[in-house]
Amino acid sequence: MTARNDIQTITERIRHRSQPTRELYLDRIGRAAGRAANRGVLSCGNLAHGFAVCSPSEKLALGGDVVPNLGIITSYNDMLSAHQPFETYPALIKDAAKEAGGIAQVAGGVPAMCDGVTQGQPGMELSLFSRDVIAMAAAVGLSHNMFDAAVYLGVCDKIVPGLVIAALSFGHLPAVFIPAGPMPSGIPNDQKAKIRQLYAEGKVGRAELLEAESKSYHGPGTCTFYGTANSNQMLMEIMGLHMPGGSFINPGTPLRDALTREAAKRALAITALGNAYTPVGRMIDERSIVNGVVGLHATGGSTNHTIHLIAMAAAAGIKLTWQDISDLSDAVPLLARVYPNGLADVNHFNAAGGMGFLIRELLDAGFLHDDVQTIWGEGLRGYAVEAKLGADGGVVREPAPAVSGDEKVLAPCAKAFQASGGLQVLEGNLGHAIIKTSAVKPERRVVEAPALVFDTQQALNDAFKAGSLDRDFIAVVRFQGPKANGMPELHKLTTVLGILQDRGRHVALVTDGRMSGASGKVPAAIHVTPEALDGGAIGKIRDGDLMRLDADAGVLEVLVPEPEFSSRDIPDADLSDNEHGFGRELFAGFRQMVGRADQGASAFAA
Repeated sequence: MTARNDIQTITERIRHRSQPTRELYLDRIGRAAGRAANRGVLSCGNLAHGFAVCSPSEKLALGGDVVPNLGIITSYNDMLSAHQPFETYPALIKDAAKEAGGIAQVAGGVPAMCDGVTQGQPGMELSLFSRDVIAMAAAVGLSHNMFDAAVYLGVCDKIVPGLVIAALSFGHLPAVFIPAGPMPSGIPNDQKAKIRQLYAEGKVGRAELLEAESKSYHGPGTCTFYGTANSNQMLMEIMGLHMPGGSFINPGTPLRDALTREAAKRALAITALGNAYTPVGRMIDERSIVNGVVGLHATGGSTNHTIHLIAMAAAAGIKLTWQDISDLSDAVPLLARVYPNGLADVNHFNAAGGMGFLIRELLDAGFLHDDVQTIWGEGLRGYAVEAKLGADGGVVREPAPAVSGDEKVLAPCAKAFQASGGLQVLEGNLGHAIIKTSAVKPERRVVEAPALVFDTQQALNDAFKAGSLDRDFIAVVRFQGPKANGMPELHKLTTVLGILQDRGRHVALVTDGRMSGASGKVPAAIHVTPEALDGGAIGKIRDGDLMRLDADAGVLEVLVPEPEFSSRDIPDADLSDNEHGFGRELFAGFRQMVGRADQGASAFAA
């Protein structure tokens, strides 16, 4: 079935807009492929360094340039739950490659930081920039030109987008993404959130809070709520970069290991040395990008991807805009209720039918492009499946279940939770912003109230502790954009504003910073662009200014007469506390070079 007319129209708009840059990109990777028989262009000295630790038989094979060599880019570390499972993957991949008649080498490692550890801490100001560092680190690993394909081991927030940018920069190579999977379910996410609110109100102590957090984040794998990390996994599967059915299988299970081995063999099968050459730069096109955006909306995914998807697309010469994302949101129904959009976690989502059910429903209703190339082959229909462990220990696939296992978690299109995806662009005299409404009750989506202006999230939290926020207001937290301090997530504000909302107050957040993929029940206009430090009008707001946030109409404005508002100066911000410590001084160049949020907030040239 072909995609619906509205999906086709938006896709064609992207294709037409991108044509000049896309053609340049394809020409560039075509020339790279022509130069690379990879090791065939290396001198004997180059090769000797590249395979010095290999066995004699491997050296003979690599020297002859007839055996495919698989580069492994890994984000392994053993501090973070999502990345710790990758410790064993290289050995699995090397063994599988040998079985398939190939060789695998760890090409390099990339940093992997956790936004959960750094929330509200100075290190969070490195988070967004770590995406570009990851892309560069992966490029260093692949620059040795020893490889016929690459596999990418990554899961969390900035890691996967950074790895995608790197993979597309080496677009002449096939690329397969291998996840670690989510940790098993712990205490329910809503229960954890309640304990956080009680702690913020002083009704429970730190010991009770730590116990609840530890029972939620309790083992190897990604966090189980549907934030950026699990949105990443959805994107990689619906864009055809994962093995079908592989995104949400728990780590440390036989099926997880079988999928990893299968992925390595598939990467070797699609190199230029075989008959199914699938360079990732040609595979990922405007249809694949649109499929990713559709999946984001249908699952109520992370707001962070309104930035990351633009940067990822740009790496392939594709110009995606916020308006494209917003228009697709208007067209695509919400089919999943996973915390914070519901009470279930990603394990419940997977048990209800998971990605196979979701993709089948969206394909049948015409919301996805089926005529795409994937690492599995032609067409996305091959992903409308459920992966299981076969009797021989390998992977077998069955058609996705015809009926959802729990329609409160995963609904068919005919019973969608809402007609739109819940991510949209707000416009007005502040510029543009993003809002996620899928977790916000309809009666909370319009707020008109006086502004209270803060230059840091700590200042807002201090005001709450002082008891001065028990009223209706719109919190304006400015100087949080990429140029100011790296655009940290301000997720800790969710708890405070949630308490006030539960008390019956009408509250909202407006910021040029980010919120987590766990953005919840409080209406939040985020990524305000231009940011305050870039001359954005958000810097002109004063305490007491009447503001209106109307998520239904797509409006964000300050209700101050235009002549008065435009004549105001933007105050100088004291950002000295953001410039040093925790490595922030090393990222001064990134803050100077970074682009706007609506252009991907990237330090790379457009």
